[in-house]
Amino acid sequence: MRTKPGRPAPVRELVLITVLFGLYKLGRFFAAGKVADAFDNAHGIWRLERLLALPSETAVQEVLLRHETLVYAANGYYAYVHFPATAAFLLWMYLRRPTHYRWIRRLLVALTGAGLVLHVLVPLAPPRMLAMTGLIDTGARFGPAVYGAPHADSVANQYAAMPSLHIGWAAVVAFGLIASTRTRWRWLWAAHPVLTVAVVVATANHYWLDGVVVLALLSAAALLVRPPRRAAGPVGPPAALDGPRAERGGGEGSVAGSGPVAAR
Repeated sequence: MRTKPGRPAPVRELVLITVLFGLYKLGRFFAAGKVADAFDNAHGIWRLERLLALPSETAVQEVLLRHETLVYAANGYYAYVHFPATAAFLLWMYLRRPTHYRWIRRLLVALTGAGLVLHVLVPLAPPRMLAMTGLIDTGARFGPAVYGAPHADSVANQYAAMPSLHIGWAAVVAFGLIASTRTRWRWLWAAHPVLTVAVVVATANHYWLDGVVVLALLSAAALLVRPPRRAAGPVGPPAALDGPRAERGGGEGSVAGSGPVAAR
C-alpha cells in the first residue's frame, strides 16, 4: 500500500501562518506615500472597465440598497467571513485532509505572495473612495464598518484593492473543498466565491477587475503548484496475481476477496 504523508508539524504550521499573516498586514506600510498613485490608478481602472463594457458596480450597489437587511448582511459577510472562513478551512484541511492541506497551503501562499507584490506595485483606491463612481461606503453608512479613516488606519492597507484577496481566498476555499471531497453536494462550495464577488462589488470595496486579476493569478498558481495524486490501491507486481493458486482461488487469495463471491 502507498503510505500517505503525515500532516506537517503543528507548531511549524502555526508559525508559518502567523508570519504570512503578519506580512499581509505589513502591506499597509508599503502603501504609505502612494495615495496619489492609488487614486490615479483607480481612475484608470474605472475608465478601463467602461471601455471593456463591464457591468457598472453602481448598478449592483443600487440593487443592494433597495433592501436594508441585505445591506447589513453584505457588510457582515465582508467583515466577518473572510478571515474566519479561511482559517476554519485550513484547520479542517490540516486535520482531515493532510495531503491536500500541503497543496492548498502552497497554493494560498503563492496567491497571497503574488497579491502582495501587486499591492505594492499597483496601489489602488477602492471604488468607495472614488467620488466619480457615485458609490457609497456601505460599511461606514450602515455598519458594521471594517475600516477607519484611511490616514489613521493602523491595521489594514486600504489602498490594496488590486487584486482582491477576499475573492482569491474564497476561491481557494471552494477549490480545495471541491477537490478534496467526494460528496455530490461539494459543488455548492462554489457559492462562496460567487457570493464574495457580489458582496465586495456591492459594498464598493472592489472593482470587477480586482476579481478578474486575482482569479488569473490563482489559475497561474494552480498550474505551478501540483496537486496531490489520488490515493492509489494496492501496488504490486502483476505476477503476484497469476499462477496456480490464483487460478484455483485457494489459499490466502480466496480469503482476500478472490473467486466468485468477490466478483459479484
